[in-house]
Amino acid sequence: MRVLLSGGAGFIGSHVAERYLAGGWNVVVVDDLSTGRRENVPDGAELVVADLSEPHLDRVLANVAFDLVNHHAAQIDVRASVRDPAHDARLNLIGLLNLLEVARARGMPPVVFASSGGVLYGEADVIPTPETAPKVPISPYGVAKLASEYYLRYYAEVHGLRYVALRYGNVYGPRQNPEGEAGVISIFCNRILEGASLTVFGTGDQERDFVYAGDVAEVNWLASQALASGWDGREERGDPLSVPIGAPAGEEGDAVDPAALNVGTGRAVSVLDLVLALGGVTGRKLERRHDAARPGELLHSTLDASKAARRLGWAPRTPFLEGLDATFRWVSESRGDSR
Repeated sequence: MRVLLSGGAGFIGSHVAERYLAGGWNVVVVDDLSTGRRENVPDGAELVVADLSEPHLDRVLANVAFDLVNHHAAQIDVRASVRDPAHDARLNLIGLLNLLEVARARGMPPVVFASSGGVLYGEADVIPTPETAPKVPISPYGVAKLASEYYLRYYAEVHGLRYVALRYGNVYGPRQNPEGEAGVISIFCNRILEGASLTVFGTGDQERDFVYAGDVAEVNWLASQALASGWDGREERGDPLSVPIGAPAGEEGDAVDPAALNVGTGRAVSVLDLVLALGGVTGRKLERRHDAARPGELLHSTLDASKAARRLGWAPRTPFLEGLDATFRWVSESRGDSR
């Protein structure tokens, strides 16, 4: 099998690339290297440097054969999407559509799409939150993720696409950018190594569902194997569609939900709990300072991933403290520091 993996030079995508290679698949990474790093692309994977949102992507990929598409390339900075919604849409929507049109010209191979849980569900009434919860994105980034799932549904209905949308919790682990907006764990690790205090916005009671990058790579692998074997991501294994394509939203959720799987631990970790855990992992006495709460920040975001367990047999395997330790070690090594 040969997978076309967009964004494979990035944080999550590089872990996914490693899992495909470990499973014996051939991997072609497409990345514009705007935020991804060439050194993240694992040995054995082919790299094509290209911007998915630019025209003529079909020409760039004319000689690239693939049996499945895994789409991780994205503009992921929520604040950047607020500053420039059009730029966010160009990268996240036009990029997806260009890639889907290339795939359609090749006979519409199946697609694994990296979506997001927290930005879709907003401040949910049910915690842990299932896939059927109302979709209330409050940023252009979240709107683009939800629109992407609708575009995938359109290609499924009109062009026969088989796909699955993986709605991630807060992914963390080695290779996450400690300088970026996304990724409080890597940011905190970097601050600890600098000997600086940790900035906590608001009370610190905000809760997140932290899921380790290696576990995320595994669910991508399981979904890809299932799609490659003929599974339609909208179906329960061996059962008819749980919600017909044209069904309106209702108790079963939105019409895009049958093809969506939450990827999280179901465990809520507050920012204050995270600070305490990092203190234990690093063996350091950590200082924190509180700043004003950030407008629009979610207070609670925890995902119910039981559907992924039922459909794919997936469950997170990495204990939180073990994942924290691996992340801290990576940030330390990337800085050339010793613990």
